[in-house]
Amino acid sequence: MLHALLDGRALTAGELARVAGVAAPTASGHLAKMEETGLIAVVAQGRHRYFRLSGPAVARMLEAIMEVASSAPPGPRKLSVGPKEKALRHARTCYDHLAGTLGVGLADALTAAGHVELTEEAGILTEGGCAFLAAIGLNVEALKARRAARSGRILCRPCLDWSERRFHLAGALGAELCTHSLQAGWIRRLPGSRAVLVTRAGERVFREEFGLRGMVEETGVAAL
Repeated sequence: MLHALLDGRALTAGELARVAGVAAPTASGHLAKMEETGLIAVVAQGRHRYFRLSGPAVARMLEAIMEVASSAPPGPRKLSVGPKEKALRHARTCYDHLAGTLGVGLADALTAAGHVELTEEAGILTEGGCAFLAAIGLNVEALKARRAARSGRILCRPCLDWSERRFHLAGALGAELCTHSLQAGWIRRLPGSRAVLVTRAGERVFREEFGLRGMVEETGVAAL
């Protein structure tokens, strides 16, 4: 159920029960325990209650657990953990930012161009990066305000991608890049999955603006 919430959406108890393949009362019991421990939060809308991850820290924890599990030596029983689908490895959401080959490729491109500076612990959005992002339509004023305030959510930080074993972009910058990519039609969600598909418009932007021509083609992500 936690894995199903990793794409940042809020789902009902019934939807999460179906994902987990358990009865509704069983799902409700587990959801109550996870809410009590702070792993999930409840959003009430009218008579309906929706569940979501309580924040990006929980998403990072889940991705880290998946990375450790995928690195563990095989036991007598093969445990299925994390994305095995090709589409998930190519491009997916990690809570509210992009991950997989596409996410890592974007982080690499921004770093190589000097738009972002990344270390293992932190990240910096440069002035050149602000200008570049504004030119392709992102709301950089909000990002600049967050950087000046030096409070609240971290503007830019690395997030270790469990399938690529390298960093993609998280923090407010990663979230804004993902949100804009969806709103601009560069990517679209794959129903029932964290995977996202690159559209023809997105393929063009990622190739011409980020220099990811080879990266996008190698992923085999369907251009729509």
